[in-house]
Amino acid sequence: MTTFATRPLTVTARITDADTIGSVPAPTVYTATVYINTHPDNFDGYEPHHPLTAATHPDGSPLHLTFHASDGIRGHEAAAEAAFEVGNHQRADDSGTYWPTDIRSVSVGDVIKITGPGHWIIHLRVDPTGFTPVPEPAHLTALAGARPARHR
Repeated sequence: MTTFATRPLTVTARITDADTIGSVPAPTVYTATVYINTHPDNFDGYEPHHPLTAATHPDGSPLHLTFHASDGIRGHEAAAEAAFEVGNHQRADDSGTYWPTDIRSVSVGDVIKITGPGHWIIHLRVDPTGFTPVPEPAHLTALAGARPARHR
């Protein structure tokens, strides 16, 4: 026996994103700022009392690395890993920025600040294997007229 049943009406709606440019959605971007640990024991790991200084371009402007969300970048740890690779001269960021040659490589004990979609921020300590979230560093310093040093 066949029973006739009516199907409920289906409504299709187009939901637009507030972060669109014209009709093209704005790309989801992660921004990384690397804080170099300048404490004498910096390679033993980051401690909250260690002084940190932000990596900068040769002209002294802040060095912000950008990464577009993709199959390879799907979260804050993947963005931190990409920043670590840039900071170790393995690649450029998605805007073509390379790590300055006069700043030491990103190492254990440094902190990477990731600003993600929606402008949320997380600070990640560079560990021997991976990253660990830490509170926002309280000891950010600016080296008067100088940049973070190369390896000793």
